[in-house]
Amino acid sequence: MYDETRSALAKLNLPQTDNLTPGVSNKRFADGAQARIEIPSCEGPDVLRAVLEEAERLQVQIHRVSQGSGVMLQTDQEIREMAKLGAEAGIEISLFVGPHAGWHLSPFSKSPDGPVAQSRITGAEMMVHAIEDVKRAHALGIRSVLVADEGLLWAMNEMRKTGDMPADMQFKVSVSMGVTNPATAMLMEQFGANTINVITDLTVAQIASVRSVVSKPIDLYVEVPDNMGGFVRYFEIPELIAYCAPIYLKFGIRNAPGIYPSGAHIADTAIKMGRERVRRARIALELIEKHCPEVKFSATRQRHPDLGVPVV
Repeated sequence: MYDETRSALAKLNLPQTDNLTPGVSNKRFADGAQARIEIPSCEGPDVLRAVLEEAERLQVQIHRVSQGSGVMLQTDQEIREMAKLGAEAGIEISLFVGPHAGWHLSPFSKSPDGPVAQSRITGAEMMVHAIEDVKRAHALGIRSVLVADEGLLWAMNEMRKTGDMPADMQFKVSVSMGVTNPATAMLMEQFGANTINVITDLTVAQIASVRSVVSKPIDLYVEVPDNMGGFVRYFEIPELIAYCAPIYLKFGIRNAPGIYPSGAHIADTAIKMGRERVRRARIALELIEKHCPEVKFSATRQRHPDLGVPVV
């Protein structure tokens, strides 16, 4: 059915259907690995210390942590501490780009239909503020930021080409960008994304379709926070790695409160949630060890060329 449209998509090098016909992915990280582990919502140095301690205790290899409160809501000293801890552990520290509509003056972003705009950059002045946020992070040692606006991504990638943005800054497309299909993922790669977080409810076949047109790593929540769907997908991990590599496996928590923006008022909760995310990763590793022990993970405590490890 719909042969003409399918043929037209094929001319654009896009998949014509959602299935696993592209086959097992032979794409890899720069070091030849298929998978890495990311612990999200790592809100500040105290949470990061707890995550690293728990990873050591449970023997979980972590390659990247990400943070949602943003660069702008941390002090210089806090960012330096995160950078130092990340550099010592050899892991990427990715901080969210600060100003966006949801935390600014926009009443629309807070309306019932507003979530579509919450992470967007509104106006030219906010674009300037967001870029300044990224430059500040780089100056303090951070080499990776989460981006949730394709215009900002494009602009910063162009600046990276001209030398107006440091060449070693990595851009991680946030799940808040809403990447839902192969064409959008392909655009994000063309716009300069270093990794692409697809939305949480894509099937393995749909993610495989995305993989067929992009080479950059895909980020996917294996366990999804309630505000993004609340899915628990551990038994899909072997297929996700096989068909969608290279992939970052991310571990949120169901039945947990939102902690953005974070701070001392909820520090204990953020720390406990950080530790629990590492425990969830341990559960996933045990499943992998049982059902697909041949999976190759990136080595830890190494400065991989495609990993935004801080520089201090």
